[in-house]
Amino acid sequence: MSSKIPVSVLIPAKNEQANLPACLASLSRADEIFVVDSQSTDNSIEIAKSHGVNVVQFNFNGRWPKKKNWSLDSLPFRNEWVLIVDCDERIPPDLWEEIDQAIQNNEYTGYYLNRRVFFLGKWIRYGGKYPDWNLRLFQHKKGRYENLHTEDIPNTGDNEVHEHVILQGKVGYLKNDMLHEDFRDLYHWLERHNRYSNWEASVYFNILTGKDDSGTIGANLFGDAVQRKRFLKKVWVHLPFKPILRFVLFYIIQRGFLDGKAGYIYARLLSQYEYQIGVKLYELRNCGGHLNTATTPKEGAGEQENRGVEGELLTIDS
Repeated sequence: MSSKIPVSVLIPAKNEQANLPACLASLSRADEIFVVDSQSTDNSIEIAKSHGVNVVQFNFNGRWPKKKNWSLDSLPFRNEWVLIVDCDERIPPDLWEEIDQAIQNNEYTGYYLNRRVFFLGKWIRYGGKYPDWNLRLFQHKKGRYENLHTEDIPNTGDNEVHEHVILQGKVGYLKNDMLHEDFRDLYHWLERHNRYSNWEASVYFNILTGKDDSGTIGANLFGDAVQRKRFLKKVWVHLPFKPILRFVLFYIIQRGFLDGKAGYIYARLLSQYEYQIGVKLYELRNCGGHLNTATTPKEGAGEQENRGVEGELLTIDS
């Protein structure tokens, strides 16, 4: 039997009975596991307890911190190193062996892990989805997720979505991949990205209105992979026809077509996702910075004015 590795695993969860068994099975090398649950109504808690892991309930009060930062602040980790794993992710044996060696290296306080994303049973290797670097392994006292000031936006969830870890010290990169395999159906993919688009629209809005980004990883064309991506996002938000551009970028320029039917479907869904972000951004900018806030039409506004508003919306986000 392989020896335990002195790493504490943090798993944020809510109604993940389809994914938890495989996730937890892949974490058997970890010395300690915490499942931080948000009042699941399925069998997630029972599954977690059957694997002998710690189950903690998180109650979001609508303010910062969200789930991961709260867990890093509050949980009694007995190990210096923490590994953040989502329920639809797996840590293969070869990656565990590399983690065991990496945490013994005093040069680094954290490591980026690369993800292989699977969709409709196929590894999405192209379209810019690989490599997909995520800072998931770090000394828990030295890292916290950035605050992008989206916690007051409704329907985004209680967990950090695409916020990144700000870490004190030097960061390395591991060679072996973690796996991202969601065992649920497309309904859940769409439901999740409906929430994500609320979050993204808020991030776009903050960029366009010049909101202070201090306390974040920052945007830097010459920084690491994540900082470069953040820099490109600041350029991206100003471009027209983003849904079409996203399809062309993913499917043609970044060769998503090489992933076959799954790649085409993924490209179409990402284009739709970009359109959702766009219309929600329109709603934010025209409703005083709050989603789903009704406004009273101006008195005397006729059909021509209404058509003009609709045309503007389609021009911005088509």
